[in-house]
Amino acid sequence: MAPSAQPALLTSVSLDEKYANVKWEELGFGFVRTDNMYVAKCNHGEDFQEGKIVPFADLQLNPCAAVLQYGQGLYEGLKAYRTEDGRILLFRPDQNGHRIQAGARRLYMPYPSVDQFVSAVKQVALANKKWIPPPGKGTLYIRPILFGSGPILGSFPVPETTFSAFACPVGRYHKDNTGLNLKVEDKFRRAFLSGTGGVKSITNYSPVWIPMAEARKQGFSDLLFLDAATGKNVEELFAANVFMLKGNVVSTPALTGTILPGVTRICVLELCRDFGYQVEERVIPLEEFLESDETFCTGTASIVTSIASVTFKDKKTGFKTGEETLAAKLYDTLSDIQTGRVEDTKGWTVEIDRQG
Repeated sequence: MAPSAQPALLTSVSLDEKYANVKWEELGFGFVRTDNMYVAKCNHGEDFQEGKIVPFADLQLNPCAAVLQYGQGLYEGLKAYRTEDGRILLFRPDQNGHRIQAGARRLYMPYPSVDQFVSAVKQVALANKKWIPPPGKGTLYIRPILFGSGPILGSFPVPETTFSAFACPVGRYHKDNTGLNLKVEDKFRRAFLSGTGGVKSITNYSPVWIPMAEARKQGFSDLLFLDAATGKNVEELFAANVFMLKGNVVSTPALTGTILPGVTRICVLELCRDFGYQVEERVIPLEEFLESDETFCTGTASIVTSIASVTFKDKKTGFKTGEETLAAKLYDTLSDIQTGRVEDTKGWTVEIDRQG
């Protein structure tokens, strides 16, 4: 099932209202215009200075901007959560800050410090506080973007780089809790060794929209991509890491430069060790993956979502789903920490507002 596009469910609000005028029960995972965004700019040879919150508006770009001409751009994704007692929490924003820096180094871009990144995310969350859904109704998805905004034609360096962040209230990425039905993509490859698969480059996604569109026409939830070198080993979904469980061993593909180092991924690895599982990061042949007891995917949007089936060359293999799965336990544990329902003994959450 494809993530639902979000219609215009909301209107502007007055300052004395706690929430925006949103039909929270109908909230999908899609763009919703909110009030404010963050913008900072950096000239070549300089460091990023503190940006500012401005009203949400279209960005003005030179037609020769590096992001338009050469695809020099990155994005991140993280969420703000409203707790039952009125607090606002972020989940490991420093990890996203480190990841955008790694991506910027790969794309030859200046980047904000981790402190600047986290500060921007906090400011965006608070500036759009009314759009943070009530507890249990969704989250505020925050999308930081870093891109070459200066004009460039045939040479570099890029004269100007922009760091911005905006936010949208979202529901669950996958509405169907019964599990995903995946198709193995054995023609198109998502990433290549020495390429950009290990960072959140904006160029990683649209090249596989053709097989994604075809898979969704056929009724599949998502694609499972294979490695480019051999075409025999599983890598990840369109925008999620993948795991398998066999006996007491939890395995996920190793980070070799073609797989995104997901923030949820590293949390799940740690939680699985806490639960007493043996954890492996390694090459996983598709044949072995299809013999798993249970499979699931992880990501900021997906959180932890069971995989119900994988279809390869018209052969469909089913996997365990339901409330008694490891995926369900991981989802509940992570969600409880993220939303403040249990004590965060890991130090993963960041509280940004104590006022209700």
